Amino acid sequence: MLRQAPHRRTRSLAGSLTGLITVAVLALAGCALPGSQAAGDDLPPVDTTPLAELEPLADPRSHVGESVARLADSAIRPVAQDPAPALPVTVTDMQGSEVTITDASRILALDLYGTTSRIVFELGLGDNVVGRDTSSGFEEIADEPLVTTGGHELTGEAILDLAPTVIITDTTLGPWDVVLQMRDAGIPVVVVDSHRSMDNVGTIIQSVADALGVPAEGEALAERTEAEIAATVDQIAQIAPQDPEDRLRVVFLYVRGQAGVYYMFGEGSGADSLIESLGAIDVATEIGWDGMRPLNDEGLVATQPDVILMMSKGLESVDGVDGLLEQLPAIAQTPAGANRRIVTMDDTEILSYGPRTADVLEALTRAFYAPEPAS
Repeated sequence: MLRQAPHRRTRSLAGSLTGLITVAVLALAGCALPGSQAAGDDLPPVDTTPLAELEPLADPRSHVGESVARLADSAIRPVAQDPAPALPVTVTDMQGSEVTITDASRILALDLYGTTSRIVFELGLGDNVVGRDTSSGFEEIADEPLVTTGGHELTGEAILDLAPTVIITDTTLGPWDVVLQMRDAGIPVVVVDSHRSMDNVGTIIQSVADALGVPAEGEALAERTEAEIAATVDQIAQIAPQDPEDRLRVVFLYVRGQAGVYYMFGEGSGADSLIESLGAIDVATEIGWDGMRPLNDEGLVATQPDVILMMSKGLESVDGVDGLLEQLPAIAQTPAGANRRIVTMDDTEILSYGPRTADVLEALTRAFYAPEPAS
């Protein structure tokens, strides 16, 4: 039986961006640091005030100091308990390959963001997962063996030792020869969309579910996730300034100071979708910055951001805000630099775009509009 993953949800990113984004992400992945708890254990309890009851700053641009966005709860919420996959199933993956899956008892779900593994657990198939990538930092998968080394490099021997019956991945992990090696070994490998944005969360969920023979559970999870995102975005719209002139101007920087990696993320990177959903202005897109590219002083100063959004490990890699200003002195010429207005979030969460996207938006909303007073 030929079953092709449904395309009821439209991809939001143009195919022409695939090469640019994939090459950039792979380059960055080699410099990434493992670990998921960058913020430390000495932070105050996470604010759980519902967004509807949040008291935002009268002028969110007035805040001075760093903020850390943290999720209140990371527990898995499966849409089904031990669903029975309807197998065999044949799917056409994002590379146009027809892949037949006959056994989902030993699953590896691997990508740069930790998205696909989370989806498998939320579908109710977490007990079938036999390994993890570095970015899969949630508690339920923590005891599974790693199959990535040096940050995000796939290790063929480690994968084969786990004898997976199916691998779900995308093009954000390498080397690609390892993926081809798995196919040559007879393991079904399904490649899902590597793009991440607010518009294709449901599509990726459904693609994973279809490949594992649980399409109904995929539809339920996609609908739940999309409904939660829509509700959260509606709430954010009530909090964010209504006048475009008053909206926060935000830039997403990817930094790995120990490797000399400084990137600015713009249109089509995934960061643009996130920033816009927060009722803010993605200033990199505003100046025509496409995809993910090494930043330059002129481009950074031209954006004049009120807020710099970063991964927690990125800020750690330059020894905090002082180190960031030292490594990138052009930041001091922006409102964000003058106010030390840096918002960070855990590397494994901020751009994951999956079942937890609504929670990510909620945490960032607090950091943007009702941050803790600077110490």
